[in-house]
Amino acid sequence: MTALDPTSRGERVSGTPEGETVLVTGGSGFVAAHLVRQLLERGYRVRATVRSTANEAKTRPLRALGDAHPGRLDLFEADLLVEGSFDEAMRGCAVVFHVASPFLMPEKIKDGRRDVVEPALTGTHNVLAGIERTETVRRLVFTSTVGAVFGDYADVLEMDGRTLSESYVNTTSTVTRNPYHYAKTVAERAAWDAARAQTRWDMVSVNPGLILGPSLTPASDSGSLFLLEELFKGYFFYGAPDFSFTTVDVRDVAAAHIAAAERPEAHGRYILAAEEMTSFHRMATILRAHRPRDLRLPRTALPHWPVRVLGPAFGLSQDYIRTHLGIRFRVDNRRSVEELGVVYRPFEETLLDHHGAWREQRRRGRARQRGGDLRG
Repeated sequence: MTALDPTSRGERVSGTPEGETVLVTGGSGFVAAHLVRQLLERGYRVRATVRSTANEAKTRPLRALGDAHPGRLDLFEADLLVEGSFDEAMRGCAVVFHVASPFLMPEKIKDGRRDVVEPALTGTHNVLAGIERTETVRRLVFTSTVGAVFGDYADVLEMDGRTLSESYVNTTSTVTRNPYHYAKTVAERAAWDAARAQTRWDMVSVNPGLILGPSLTPASDSGSLFLLEELFKGYFFYGAPDFSFTTVDVRDVAAAHIAAAERPEAHGRYILAAEEMTSFHRMATILRAHRPRDLRLPRTALPHWPVRVLGPAFGLSQDYIRTHLGIRFRVDNRRSVEELGVVYRPFEETLLDHHGAWREQRRRGRARQRGGDLRG
């Protein structure tokens, strides 16, 4: 582990009064849609990029937000891999929220470099180049992840006080080992390098943990909505394996982005996560209290030895088990609370809303399938 200090900055401040024009990249995504909504509710004029404005399933929720706030939301097509793709949308914007980045479940990553690293890094370079060409931009708010702070849970055990903090950077992930964390690490570093190389605009990075909560975009293919699918579908009915997560509500993540843009004193990186990690067993306990007849939810915690023996049959490598199973650490989220004013929602509220969104996503999927069968 090595320390990272991106917090040095000049005396120039940013500050974003309501009514200014801002850009949100990847507007139809899980986090970005909530960000668009909150920005509109605060009075901003918002430009949001999507891969295709013709994709009705992806853009319908955004267009509904636009209808609720007439004249203040514009959608633009942009592709992370196309140079100059963000220039039109960025013109006249004071703040750029770079949220767009592929987030795939590990089993869907066939080629780490092609599937996640190149889109994340090339997309960041293209957004940065657009900012350099757009003199109105004063601040970049960059959506990163705690995965840019650590690669495996075992890494945190080497941090001061075995506590996760913004002062470290992930040095253990590679394009083949945890490629999503690696992609976000190199993309964030590229953004910090660009920010330090000039004096016109500044940058703030938000580094959320596992983002949970309700979805505004039912057609989203983000892995976020399916991270707990194995728990919900009953894969662990025999017992919850001893894995825990740093968690944060998607609505709190969106609010933190806005605070990072509005507060002139905001600088550096901000971990967004509750102080305490949450285990599969605690999640199951919360859900069972509200759905006592759901037999798919585990009632006990699983000892470590069955996970070590049977884990590889379920896609868990022995290396992953060694560096994650049973490991818990504290999260130092004081900067997000004290400097951004984040008030974290109770985890129970977040989990129940996330579970409801997952159930609705499944219901819609079955309805689409039935419709397809009927047409066939």
